[in-house]
Amino acid sequence: MLQYLVALIATAIIGYTVNSSVKVIDEGDEALVERLGKYKRTLKPGLQFVLPLLEKIAHVDTIRERVLDIDPQSVITKDNLTLQVDAVVYWQIIEMERAYYAIEDVENAIDNIVLTSLRSEIGRLPLQEVLSSKDEIDKALLKKLDEATSSWGVKVIRVEVQNIIFPENVKAAMESERVALSEKKAMLEQAEGQKRAAIAKAQGQAESIDVLSKILNLRPDSPEFMQFLIAQRYLETNQKLSESANSKVLFMDPKAMSEALAELVGDSPDYSQLNDISISPSKLKKSD
Repeated sequence: MLQYLVALIATAIIGYTVNSSVKVIDEGDEALVERLGKYKRTLKPGLQFVLPLLEKIAHVDTIRERVLDIDPQSVITKDNLTLQVDAVVYWQIIEMERAYYAIEDVENAIDNIVLTSLRSEIGRLPLQEVLSSKDEIDKALLKKLDEATSSWGVKVIRVEVQNIIFPENVKAAMESERVALSEKKAMLEQAEGQKRAAIAKAQGQAESIDVLSKILNLRPDSPEFMQFLIAQRYLETNQKLSESANSKVLFMDPKAMSEALAELVGDSPDYSQLNDISISPSKLKKSD
């Protein structure tokens, strides 16, 4: 009977020893072993052994990449505008021993550094630069986090500012500015189009004068050629008047035509005056 009792006790001791000494560490995890309350070694994934009674596993954690969401925080820009900004931090443990013993709560420490850095980086920029410099802000945050966490056994992989929320009055002001810029751009494009059209028209008129002079076999500065151009302008004017809503049939007094021709045609005709030809009401006869 005593032999069975001894065997039972021995079996229990062996079972306890095996159970407490054999450990399985999952893939992507690492474990810290302490001997008599002091760090001894780090266990990698797989089947591992610890000394019963003398050693224990103090901590098991993942070494995979993690995502830390930073809740929206109030920050003030250089031009004294209050914004709500949140961010995401991607990080991982690269030295389990330091991550566990060097700092009490790694995630909380990273969170605090991000908040401080966000206020610092955005506080030195006006609103427009904040909106256009998100990549630069991300890089600055990453640099500060990397420097601060280098002794903690962790690696900050990247930081991304996610959302920038404006007060309603700032949104309204930005929308007004956007509309004003859009209208200004449209006006500039319209003015540029009119400029190109005017240049093209002037070039076309010059080419037309040259072609007509060749067709008529006249010198461009001859009175006959000038008379032809005046007659052409007269016909164009009558055509425009006939197309108006209140169309009238207008006849030019021959005497007025002669006076206009005498005024324009000289030794050196000035073609630029063709655009200034106007028909005075006193020199027109109207027929309904």
